[in-house]
Amino acid sequence: MSVRTVAAVPGVPDHPTVRLGRIGVLLVNLGTPDSTSIPDIRRYLAEFLSDRRVIDVNPVLWKLILHGVILRTRPPKTAEAYRAIWLAETDESPLRFHTRATAEALQARLDPEAETVRVDWAMRYGNPAIRARMQALQDEGCDRILVLPLYPQYAASTTATVVDEVARHLLDARWQPAVRTVPAFHDDPAYIEAVAAGIETHLGTLDWQPEVILASFHGLPKRYLTLGDPYHCHCAKTARLLRTRLGLDESRLRLTFQSRFGREEWLQPYTDETIETLAQSGVKRLAVVMPGFVADCVETLEEIAIQARETFEEAGGTHFTAIPCLNSGADAVTLYETLVRRELAGWWKAEEVG
Repeated sequence: MSVRTVAAVPGVPDHPTVRLGRIGVLLVNLGTPDSTSIPDIRRYLAEFLSDRRVIDVNPVLWKLILHGVILRTRPPKTAEAYRAIWLAETDESPLRFHTRATAEALQARLDPEAETVRVDWAMRYGNPAIRARMQALQDEGCDRILVLPLYPQYAASTTATVVDEVARHLLDARWQPAVRTVPAFHDDPAYIEAVAAGIETHLGTLDWQPEVILASFHGLPKRYLTLGDPYHCHCAKTARLLRTRLGLDESRLRLTFQSRFGREEWLQPYTDETIETLAQSGVKRLAVVMPGFVADCVETLEEIAIQARETFEEAGGTHFTAIPCLNSGADAVTLYETLVRRELAGWWKAEEVG
């Protein structure tokens, strides 16, 4: 199948030019500010923290808190965190860099000339926006689009909000494309193998071995679990499968949750408290892997690689390492190729290329 153009219809002299026949693949990550400037950070936080999927408290009260307090006080601290991990050579966040690089590498794997399959990427918050890239894919002739949220574990505040934004585009589309979404892949053998291989490769570069490995996932309020969100269960299964693959027990590879804020109880055990407790109990060598993040970002590079290291060393630890995420390496691209080829079944076969 190749792209086709419909430019004229007999009896309809003003018929618009329409391109169709391609398949789009859209990789979607969480988001990133455009720069480390306070205004850009504020715009990014405003969009992110205004999402009802992310913050589901009383909307009127939250709007007052967000605009009256948080967006006045938090941007400078957040900007400082982003400056600590910003890529000077490309002037962008690592998350943007790796998401774009992954999309480019996946394009080369699937259909180098993009004759049938066109791979693109977007951010749920910030730029490039989902709705803009969905429209761009349609403009390039994609009348079928596969959306791949880059969240291994499903959560309403991540995967669901990507689907929400795709739906908003469809609400405004005069000609809606056929749309599929890739389901959570927290227990997919290709994902477990990619994460485990990354752990083994990184630990192989060290001249020491950790006594404990923490599998640290982004936290959510515990209330979300009781409301039916499967995120906690997905994280627990990922950790269990990693233990099996690596031949470790629960004392050697422990599940924790990071990045909490506010006063309500979040999923436990907390990463920061666990790190401090381990060091105080005599653990000297610690590694932290963050399987819920497919690309390094402010939560992995600043919160864990910098802040968590300081916490561990101040409490008595001597050796600490943050294991890199999948990022845009070959293992990551192989994982996404596996998922995409599976989900495109019935739409496309590799032999159709060319």
